[in-house]
Amino acid sequence: MKKLPSLAPSLAFLLMASFLAAGAMPAAAQQPVRLSFLNAPFPGEPIRRPPTLGLSIGGPVHSAVMDTGSTGIVVSATSIAGFDALPQLGPGELTYTSSGRVMRGVYVETPVTIVGADGASITTRPIRILAVTRIDCLESARDCRPIDAPRRVSMLGIGFARSHDHQPGAGPARNPFLNLPGMGDAGGPGRLRRGYIVDREGVQVGLGEGDRAAFARVKLARDGAAGDWAAAPVCIGLEDRTPDACGTMLLDTGVSTMYLSLPSAQTDGLETYDMRGDSVLADGVRVRVRPGPDAPAPDYGFIVGDRREGVVPEKVIVVGRGERPTFINTTVRALNAFDYLFDQDAGEVGFRRR
Repeated sequence: MKKLPSLAPSLAFLLMASFLAAGAMPAAAQQPVRLSFLNAPFPGEPIRRPPTLGLSIGGPVHSAVMDTGSTGIVVSATSIAGFDALPQLGPGELTYTSSGRVMRGVYVETPVTIVGADGASITTRPIRILAVTRIDCLESARDCRPIDAPRRVSMLGIGFARSHDHQPGAGPARNPFLNLPGMGDAGGPGRLRRGYIVDREGVQVGLGEGDRAAFARVKLARDGAAGDWAAAPVCIGLEDRTPDACGTMLLDTGVSTMYLSLPSAQTDGLETYDMRGDSVLADGVRVRVRPGPDAPAPDYGFIVGDRREGVVPEKVIVVGRGERPTFINTTVRALNAFDYLFDQDAGEVGFRRR
């Protein structure tokens, strides 16, 4: 389940004061902005849980999970200053399939300010966000309880290729990191490329000249129906079983549990069950992950249950029982293997080995 830690009042006050003192954003974003995570690990330590940033919608700063596994801002209606006065754009919902939580509410359109731990901030153009007024649960929910008028929902979805996963309307227009003033507009020197770079300690919003050169990049297919890029390609292997199974990957900073769908021939004899009754890979199973079928990007691997390695997920849940297309959710812990780039303008993801 994607959970949200609360932001201590003292930290919220400091962040609010720092970005208010800094003044308004310039009319056109011309330099990338580095936002340090509020809960970044100590230098040299691995990242093990979803990262958080400060989020303000016309009022106090709230801690929000920075989630590459969803697209768009989803926040409790009670966290939006002047919510009752904003024009409502109709009902909406978004489902987090990892937990089974269904966020229901109404869409509103407003600028949003996002703040890093050191007070650096960005402010978006007016974008559509989902103001949550109720949480419901899927029948198959792993970790969910219904809530009326929830007060602690705050997700900062910056992913792509998510509209087919119970996220209707998810696309570039709802991604806050792709909608800064001036970003992506044609013409004029110094315009930022739309995209970002995520590492263990923070995120760089916007891509400047030369930022892409250090990354091994994988080209994405176009999803014309969704007006977005398709998911990144991947090949996955278990133990010494060949050939690897190839499909799609999601580098999801919003979870620390891996979700894996493979042909039965790959997983037969390697599974067990956890306390919830989910089918999981047994401790000791070796996993190989190769972004891009032609291996232009660095691969990585791990042994399930090896707690010494930072890339190892909390657990690996096997879904689909061989009946779904090959897929892997790498979890946030893949950032211990490489830094991650997304370039909206070029339609590429990139990987830089740590």
